[in-house]
Amino acid sequence: MAPRNAIFRRLFACVSSPASSTRESVEQYAEKPAPHSPAAEVDDYDGRLELIRRREYPQLYNASSQLATVFLDNTGSTLYAASHIRAQAEEMLTVMPANPHSHHTGSKWAHDKIEQARDRLLGFFGASSRDYALVFTANATAAIRLAGELVPLSKESTYCYTSAAHTSVVGLRSIASEWGATVRAADFDDLDDIIQPEATTGVSLVAYPAQCNFSGQRFPWDIADKVASRFPTTADSDKHSEGHAPWWVLVDAASYAASSPLNLGALRTGPDFVAVSMYKIFGAPTGVGALLVRRSSVPFLKRKRFFGGGTVTVLSFDHMWQEFRDEVEARLEDGTVDFQAIISLHHALDAHARNFGSMTRVKQHTASVTRYAVSTLNGLCHGNGHPLCKVYGHDGADFGPTVALNLVDANGEFIGYVEVERLAVMAGIAMRTGRFCNPGAARRWLDLTTSDMIRYASLGFACGDDHDIIDGKPVGAMRISFGAMTARQDIDAFASFLVRHFYNYTCVSENSAKVDKDVSSSAEASIVATADASFALPRVQVQVDQVVVYPVKSCHGWCVPHDMPWEITRSGLKYDRSFVIMRENSSIPMQQKRYPRMALIRTRIDANVLVLDAPDHPSLKVSLDPAGLFLETTQSSVCGSRVQTYRVASDEISAWLTSVLAVECYLACDPRLLLSSEASEHALASPDTLTESATATKSEPSPVLCPARRSELSFANESQILLVTSESSQKVAEWIAEEQGGDSGTAQANAAPVGPLQYRPNIVVKSAPSGSGPGRAIQPFEEFKWSSVSIGSTHLQVSGPCRRCQMIAVDQESAESLKEPYSVLARKMRIDGKVVFGIYLDNIDGAPNRMHRDSIATIQSGSLLSVAINDWQKLV
Repeated sequence: MAPRNAIFRRLFACVSSPASSTRESVEQYAEKPAPHSPAAEVDDYDGRLELIRRREYPQLYNASSQLATVFLDNTGSTLYAASHIRAQAEEMLTVMPANPHSHHTGSKWAHDKIEQARDRLLGFFGASSRDYALVFTANATAAIRLAGELVPLSKESTYCYTSAAHTSVVGLRSIASEWGATVRAADFDDLDDIIQPEATTGVSLVAYPAQCNFSGQRFPWDIADKVASRFPTTADSDKHSEGHAPWWVLVDAASYAASSPLNLGALRTGPDFVAVSMYKIFGAPTGVGALLVRRSSVPFLKRKRFFGGGTVTVLSFDHMWQEFRDEVEARLEDGTVDFQAIISLHHALDAHARNFGSMTRVKQHTASVTRYAVSTLNGLCHGNGHPLCKVYGHDGADFGPTVALNLVDANGEFIGYVEVERLAVMAGIAMRTGRFCNPGAARRWLDLTTSDMIRYASLGFACGDDHDIIDGKPVGAMRISFGAMTARQDIDAFASFLVRHFYNYTCVSENSAKVDKDVSSSAEASIVATADASFALPRVQVQVDQVVVYPVKSCHGWCVPHDMPWEITRSGLKYDRSFVIMRENSSIPMQQKRYPRMALIRTRIDANVLVLDAPDHPSLKVSLDPAGLFLETTQSSVCGSRVQTYRVASDEISAWLTSVLAVECYLACDPRLLLSSEASEHALASPDTLTESATATKSEPSPVLCPARRSELSFANESQILLVTSESSQKVAEWIAEEQGGDSGTAQANAAPVGPLQYRPNIVVKSAPSGSGPGRAIQPFEEFKWSSVSIGSTHLQVSGPCRRCQMIAVDQESAESLKEPYSVLARKMRIDGKVVFGIYLDNIDGAPNRMHRDSIATIQSGSLLSVAINDWQKLV
């Protein structure tokens, strides 16, 4: 199989890539300038920035006052100042704010503070209360929705939004469609033609972002000015005008306002609506946004359909009659606003002014950080001169402090952003990846088409999953974004991180046997030559060291006793991942990478009983006989595929799991995986052999059978059996030791041991002892060259390398998070940008090497295996 040999040769090239011997930490990145550091200066508030960061943002540092987190996700949410939170806490302990709809002392105090906050925010946004009303909402999305509901749209109307619009703005098309309006998506440059009088019919709405949250591109605020000049609203004006121009203008300023002053009062004609979010600007409070409504537009707002408490002066209980309050703020703020959060805005404004002076100064600072970041990233190149980063935009147009990028390897191939983010998390770097809820901007900058997105969705790919490169193209990007507190050292740390892990990196492709000679060092050639020489030796002698079963997916494994043969079924090892733990009201099985405490649940099999143990909890016994379980039909999803699942209806089991994991959950299973080999085979082929109420009908395919081979995978993600070699595990331990400045024994003495079981294998193999027959020892990572494994008369096909996630960075004994071995593997063991370790074995139905069905196949510690190795010379 040529692709697998290509993987093997190029993987060794990756294994030998340069790596620093210093400990992995944010501090190691931040303490030195970025490679190819540009001369661009970064504004630091007249030398006060480091003091501000230390005093106001202690969450960035660890107990030793070292930088612990490089925070580059300010567009997602910026950081809150410590003085803001302290002042808020002190005030809440000394006053008694109460519901402002009441009239006692606490209520009146809260009401006054809310109105004062309203006035202060208007001043912060450069607007006066004469020109704008500020309506508090739950967030910017709620503000956008409210604006859409207030515009008097009709069947003659048009709702136009631009290609850089956030999903929340795009979502208004549903409201517009309900009123029969025409929906139109356009580029911002097309708006000038769209709002021409001759092209306008009816009352219409145009919505666009002041700053794109994908690329950071900024757009002019002059659309409202153009509307006002083209549609005068005097009494003798044209047919379009009835006191308000036919085009209403909504500006989404949530991203823009976080780093730039709005200065609405400086506009000749301001937009009808401006949506903003408080935590984007101040870091806290969350759950508070605002809609600024131009007062001249208030008389023409559509009458509200819904009204809540506090919005009406009087209403009839049994007649369709009510009178709304005159003040637009009171009329539009349904129910009780989050008065405690709104009151805290006073402290947010105080801290912001005290630290940074003004939004003008923040804009100056973030602009300098952005220039430095873009210059630094564009200066990063591989040894052959090819750029490491592809930055989207920032090419001379007006861009804010948001930078979207993807990494490119030395051959010009994209590197998957999911693995980059996972490695960044391990290094303490906070950023965001994906499409950032901005489909239009993603389509533009990533060169995707609508048909591409529809096709990807039809294949089961979804935003937020692990599929980052499809057909050689990225379907999302990395985004780093800067705030008032971002420092030059954050950019330096990020750039050093990229160079450390991806300089001269070349993607190992399963579809290509090409090796780029320009980026292959002599060290790489030496390692490959050594590997080639080893394959000329006699056949490798392999012995099973351990057999591990994971009866409950993502929980601790059970090592099968050495003297116990263990059955291999059509779905893998018997009982392996027959059970899953499900959260209530969720269809996705719980996984250890999100719930690390699952590692504390120890499993063991005693006869026909599964025993679960956990610290400070009594043992729990679960029958492995389907007849002994009371099952209820449900559904789950594994790797995007629907899987028929059965809930174990036991209050005792659910209560035990909920207590251990501190999450309301229950146990579920596929009972077919608990049957004997013969019965299991029949059940997998015919799901209707179970109770009629719990399975699909005979005329319908089982949900388990979608996609191909899902019926034979139990609850495993990708394959039936995972095999790792002790030799490869030991090599990784040596790498870790080298980077920690010692030998593997010292490294393991100073940290949790990283042995083969850390990779959660089903089978651990090692070189057979001398005297067991002719052969040689296993070379590290040569398992990537194996094509099949034979255990007696049972033949298992190697289906490929196992792609790893942060789950291997959870200590399987303590459930604590580790940086290793994931961090070192991410630098040295990647294929198509994915971190790999170990190989998958499958008993594929219909394959020539399928299991013999006239006997029960077993595996046991100490068993000798034979492996088939591809012929390197013939295939490469």
